[in-house]
Amino acid sequence: MREQYRSEDFTERDLAADPMEQFARWFRQVAVGGVLHEPNAMVVSTATPDGRPSSRTVLLKQYDDRGFVFFTNYESRKGRELTANPHVSLLFPWHAMARQVIVTGTAARTSREETVAYFRTRPHGSQLGAWASAQSTVVGSREELLTRYEELAARYPEGEKVPVPPHWGGFRVVPEAIEFWQGHENRLHDRLRYVREDDGGEGGDGPGGRDGRDRPAGRLWRVERLCP
Repeated sequence: MREQYRSEDFTERDLAADPMEQFARWFRQVAVGGVLHEPNAMVVSTATPDGRPSSRTVLLKQYDDRGFVFFTNYESRKGRELTANPHVSLLFPWHAMARQVIVTGTAARTSREETVAYFRTRPHGSQLGAWASAQSTVVGSREELLTRYEELAARYPEGEKVPVPPHWGGFRVVPEAIEFWQGHENRLHDRLRYVREDDGGEGGDGPGGRDGRDRPAGRLWRVERLCP
């Protein structure tokens, strides 16, 4: 199976000065008019300290000049791997527009205040699900999982405030590089990558600080074109 991508050229002149603004431009284009189903779906790839990788699809819930945010069970496989090894890759596979965005960087937990604020926006059933599922652990049957959920639903009926699980929260991925990929005919794709360079400013304990709340000081970017 093979597809010839027919798109307009994507050149350095088309880029925003900042990669997060460039991401916002592309995201608006794929999000408007239902071009893609769940355009905020992204593949999150993590690895153990000894380099064993794993990937899964997660929904992006927020992005700004500090990075990309998603929420999960901290005791899940990805949560445990990111705690032990914060290096992470995100992939947005926007096939309908022959585009990809690839982010590499480091992840840090969001503040508890951010986690609580987001948790309160989730549907009641999703709040219960965060308690019912010991994510990534072995479960005997679907019935066992549903029983846990039903017990929680009886304890916290619709309209009742569900507490935020202590083992659940957000990760903010602070990018070190962001690649914008535009497909073209004959595999002559455009690949433009922003790479972060620091100007020596004080950035705290690594990118984003320990809890990801502070924007790194002195964030500069260089742009490079990659062969397809």
